[in-house]
Amino acid sequence: MKEQLLNISKEAKEKIQNLNALEDLENFRIEFLGKKGKLTSILRGMGGLSKEERPIIGKLANEVRADIEEELNKMKSSIEDKLMEEKLKRDKIDITLPGKEVLTGHHHPLYHVIGELQEIFESLGFSVAEGPEVELVKYNFDNLNVPLDHSSRDESDTFYVEGGNCLRTQTSPVQIRAMKDQELPIKVIAPGKVYRTDEIDATHSPLFHQLEGLIVDKGITMADLKGTLEYVVKKLYGEDTKTRFRPHQFYFTEPSAEMDATCVVCKGKGCNVCKGSGYIEILGCGMVHPNVLRACGIDPEVYSGFAFGLGLDRMTTLKYGIKDLRLLFGNDTELLTQF
Repeated sequence: MKEQLLNISKEAKEKIQNLNALEDLENFRIEFLGKKGKLTSILRGMGGLSKEERPIIGKLANEVRADIEEELNKMKSSIEDKLMEEKLKRDKIDITLPGKEVLTGHHHPLYHVIGELQEIFESLGFSVAEGPEVELVKYNFDNLNVPLDHSSRDESDTFYVEGGNCLRTQTSPVQIRAMKDQELPIKVIAPGKVYRTDEIDATHSPLFHQLEGLIVDKGITMADLKGTLEYVVKKLYGEDTKTRFRPHQFYFTEPSAEMDATCVVCKGKGCNVCKGSGYIEILGCGMVHPNVLRACGIDPEVYSGFAFGLGLDRMTTLKYGIKDLRLLFGNDTELLTQF
């Protein structure tokens, strides 16, 4: 049996040197060390040995097993190292190649302008107010002093929904909610989406964005309105921007005006955009109508205020020289990431 063990050890050491794959190593392990392997088969015959021979053969068998396992582990490690080396050569990274650009998110130009305007107004002490886009007709029209026969109430101009509500046509209802819910004095802006049944073209969309503002306090005058809006426009378009106010009619305000600013395209020299006038219309504004204050439970004999509303989409196209409103909603990343 001693001779058999030594022969197995010799055979194993010779055979393992010719193995080059992990699968072959596993077959080798089973052949020599497995439950039905050569070494195990010999050890089953130890029952026929004398008491003196058993410890000697047992010790030798353990040494043979340890030697085979050691050689097996060495060869396994060697083969794994070779496989790793081959993989590294095959999958190596060429550090001379340029890296792949990682694309990151980008603010839409419209929200650049919204954010810039919000910062300007917040620096003046305004807070941001929000309201529902599906609005009560009472807040969208009635409390804003809009006559019952006004064309804006028609289904051809406004999207109505079940229950007599509508998609808000301006963010003015947020001002109504502010006057009804907040304590005086009030100083808010209300940016957001609004909806009207307009056909889509270069200057119109059934969905667009507005930013409206409101101040209600004691002693508010038209001079406060004019100074505030001139400051905002100069911050947005540059200190050289000039403004002018033209009388207009809005049911929400009285007196009312439209504010023009120096044309951002020609800088006041006159062009096709401003139709040669050197000015472009920016927003509508005026002193809050006494009827609106009364509808909100505010005494117009004690308090006064001004309100204004501007089209954020128009402000954006003017600021960045975008000639077609539809480009803002076209999801063309090559266009949008320029701003």
